[in-house]
Amino acid sequence: MEKRPGDPRWIMREHEIFKEYSRETSDKSTAVEKFIKKLRIEIVREEDKELEFDIIGCDVSLANAFRRILISEVPSMAIDKVFIINNTSLLQDEVLAHRLGLIPLRADPRLFEYPPNERADDEASDQDTLKYELKVTCTVNPQAPKYSRLSEDMYRNSKVYSKDIKWVPIGRQGDMFPHGAEQFSPLDSDILICKMRPGHEIHAFMYAVKGIGKDHAKFSPVAPARYRLMPAIELTKPVRNEDADLLQSCFSPAVIDVIEQETSSGEKYREARVKNARYDSCARNVYRYEQLKNCVEMTRIPDHFIFNIESVGTLSSAVLFTEAVKVLKNKCRTFLAELEHVGK
Repeated sequence: MEKRPGDPRWIMREHEIFKEYSRETSDKSTAVEKFIKKLRIEIVREEDKELEFDIIGCDVSLANAFRRILISEVPSMAIDKVFIINNTSLLQDEVLAHRLGLIPLRADPRLFEYPPNERADDEASDQDTLKYELKVTCTVNPQAPKYSRLSEDMYRNSKVYSKDIKWVPIGRQGDMFPHGAEQFSPLDSDILICKMRPGHEIHAFMYAVKGIGKDHAKFSPVAPARYRLMPAIELTKPVRNEDADLLQSCFSPAVIDVIEQETSSGEKYREARVKNARYDSCARNVYRYEQLKNCVEMTRIPDHFIFNIESVGTLSSAVLFTEAVKVLKNKCRTFLAELEHVGK
């Protein structure tokens, strides 16, 4: 990426990393006007559960605010209370309840309200609570193959999976959500909860509510949400033949390309070129070799962030980022409203 005049960067040397500083006096715009002028978002890759995009022209504080909000303040639905009627399996009640709480649900949190703080444990509302039931009993399979010793053949319900959790409508939920059995089911049907043997039984009711990751990690809607600065690599000298192959091995795959060239006299040679610095991990392995350390200048662009969001699966990554923006906007409105009352 070509460096623009007055564009400071993080410089990565062999034994030090430092930031350039520049002062632009020709632009008389305010900080907000400069921010609006420079800020832009470019989507690089979008899938159902993964999103990669670039945030350009902002400070690291804003990028980190989005990351923290995605992890801890965008709401989701999760099992919060477990009422165990019978549990004769090998799992203790506390361990079983903990495992049930960590099972991701398909329920959209935007359809529900936050539960009130002061409410009895056994109370539930169709506006803020989802009810589930888990009832599994392990028995001997009378039709098991004669010589099989597999638990799946010898016993029925020897393994309890998340697909055994069934949604139970509360109040008017049966009419409000006619497809609730699929709409509110566990996100994955093959999550193993526990193993059982004949005579073991699990019967429990569960309440799922809306919450945020700040209260408990089970409410976090993302797996990883991370960002890194955009790398920039510039070759200051030509690197050819064996040194070109060595230079290529010093960087991540697809960063350096070695291409065939030919001189005016017809002599062929191979020369290294920067293909895509985006994929570089900035390991600085090139500084291990004396013949290469002065041929490369490695920097990072301080206002260009590569952002990756991987959703648990309830909502797409793009929707989660939109919800994070809404949360940040509400925080700003609250802060501005408090400033109006300062000194009154």
